[in-house]
Amino acid sequence: MTYRRFSPSHLSLFFVPAVTFLLINAPVTAQVKSPAVQSAAKIWTQPRTPDGHPDLQGVWTYSTLTPLERPLDLGAKRFFTEREAAEREKLVLQLTNADREDGPARKDVGSYNQIFYERGTKLALVDGQIPTSLIIDPPEGRIPPLTPEAQKREAARRESRSKRGPADSWTDRDLAERCLTRSAPKLSGGYNNIVQIVQTRDSIALMQEMLHEVRVIRLDGSPHLPPSVRLWLGDSVAHWDGETLVVDTTNYNDDVRFASFNCCGRAGAGLHIVERFRRVDENTIDYRYTVDDPSMFTRPWTVVLPLNRTGEQMYEYACHEANYAMEGILKGARTEDATRKK
Repeated sequence: MTYRRFSPSHLSLFFVPAVTFLLINAPVTAQVKSPAVQSAAKIWTQPRTPDGHPDLQGVWTYSTLTPLERPLDLGAKRFFTEREAAEREKLVLQLTNADREDGPARKDVGSYNQIFYERGTKLALVDGQIPTSLIIDPPEGRIPPLTPEAQKREAARRESRSKRGPADSWTDRDLAERCLTRSAPKLSGGYNNIVQIVQTRDSIALMQEMLHEVRVIRLDGSPHLPPSVRLWLGDSVAHWDGETLVVDTTNYNDDVRFASFNCCGRAGAGLHIVERFRRVDENTIDYRYTVDDPSMFTRPWTVVLPLNRTGEQMYEYACHEANYAMEGILKGARTEDATRKK
């Protein structure tokens, strides 16, 4: 994970009492804005690049407490009221606090303390509503069932995998653990939920804080790469549909199914994802994507994940630092093997 220095927002925690004292004791001058001034303050003009398209550039965060799939205890409930959302946020923050007496940081010396997590503090706000899951279609808010053929393939893979230990080889470890990829699109996780967007006339680059992966999306009208070319992040081409950037991604490496936080479950080579980026105000991009893989799922499904402007800057994500931990994992596994044979 990235070790990030305290930002001004962190430092503000220490200065709140002093600021509060100054505000309480400062003279109060009534300032009432006229209706015209209030109206002007609400007007937002879409920023544009020199070629006239909406400007999506900046550093954005997709941290959210909203889960990908709707929790089963919520049944058919699609949206929270504001009061319900506040209660849910409080509950989730309590349950995920690593510094609790029964939390992982107290039980396992290998776990992070709460200061290292950055899950966000709020549920996602979409079109003025608070959804109970990031999946908005199907209405059930959950990943659709696998096709019968996909179920058979996954069962065969599990059977084959059961004949190996969890660390017989480095290839048995997760792709993210090996610092290869977490695939794309990214989902909100425990930390490093930041993306920087850089935009030109012919391409757009998305620099992900997590695992320092960069997606280069072509806007020059070129077709997808040949099917024989398979990439961790897929092959992305895009076009503008009015004010919306539409990104079409195919050509995924089939092994992305083995990356933790993979966007789309166990989907791999058959992944076809269409993303839509639409800037709705100064600090928000409406971002959503649709997954369509007939070889895996019984129907397409759509995720919405708002991008919110952050005042932070991107720092280096030094994932493995020569991956010394992998050597330790494999040595530990060999030690366990030798112990079992005795």
